[in-house]
Amino acid sequence: MTLSLAFPWALLLLPAPWVVWRFVPPYRDRTSAIRIPFFRQITEATGLEPKSGAVVLQRRRVQMIAAILCWGLLVIGLARPELLGQQITVEKAARDMVLAVDISGSMDAHDMTDAAGERQQRLQVVKDVVGKFIEARDGDRIALIVFGSRAFVQTPFTEDLASVKELLETTQVGMAGPHTAIGDAIGLAIRTFETSEVDQRLLVLLSDGADTTSTMSPVNAAEIAAQQGVSIFTIGVGDPEGSGEDKVDLKALEDIAARANGAFYYATDSEGLEQVYAEIERLNPRITETVSFQPKQPLAWMPFGLAAVIALLATGWLHLSTRRKATA
Repeated sequence: MTLSLAFPWALLLLPAPWVVWRFVPPYRDRTSAIRIPFFRQITEATGLEPKSGAVVLQRRRVQMIAAILCWGLLVIGLARPELLGQQITVEKAARDMVLAVDISGSMDAHDMTDAAGERQQRLQVVKDVVGKFIEARDGDRIALIVFGSRAFVQTPFTEDLASVKELLETTQVGMAGPHTAIGDAIGLAIRTFETSEVDQRLLVLLSDGADTTSTMSPVNAAEIAAQQGVSIFTIGVGDPEGSGEDKVDLKALEDIAARANGAFYYATDSEGLEQVYAEIERLNPRITETVSFQPKQPLAWMPFGLAAVIALLATGWLHLSTRRKATA
């Protein structure tokens, strides 16, 4: 730790009292007097020599010492002394990312395989892979959106990745309704990005079905996202040969990504999903901002307080000494 002055120019005020004493004439105050015809006789009787001009009162030594100390301490306080700690450098990502995860009824299908090759529920495989992806986003701000018949913000933008992962783990199939509203999820992501102040904005949208209930078409939502500087990466995990809402609309997901300056991927198992997220990270390397700051502990209160104490002690001493002389 080092001692520093935040406003060292204040030290130029230190000689100000001497300049005033040296170049400014003493204060003159006119007072009433009595004229007597025998003034000379009185002076001769008292042995005093009459002089012309004003009388300049002499200050006591205690007064001078206290005044010099108080002024010096006040100037030091105005210079704002502070204790500087070790410089701290923080590196943070200049990227905000929204993860939009489909939890419609079709995500309950058990047609995806895990790392061991065993069939698992679609949503469970997605949660496992996305959870690892979230853990690797250290420094990024992430928001989580889940959607089915409607879209909901599970977490707004936060750097608390553990909470985002935990909330993702608690989601269940059908919590947001049985249908799929991809357009509404994109629209909600755009609104979520309104609080973002960074340039790199990324939406990763994962769905296994075709849009059926959105109030805004996914394509129109993607175009608005592109205008807002949001890139959309879509991931399809359903069966393209299925029927109804269980059939993933790969063409629509590909069109969304193309209109929003992103990319489209299709994954059939956990290994494929991991490769998709690795590719997304490769195409969008994290931009970092380095912020340096130095902890400061202000100390101006110390000279100000000491000056007040000295002034009080000097005033008290002068008052007591005056009373002693008056009673003597």
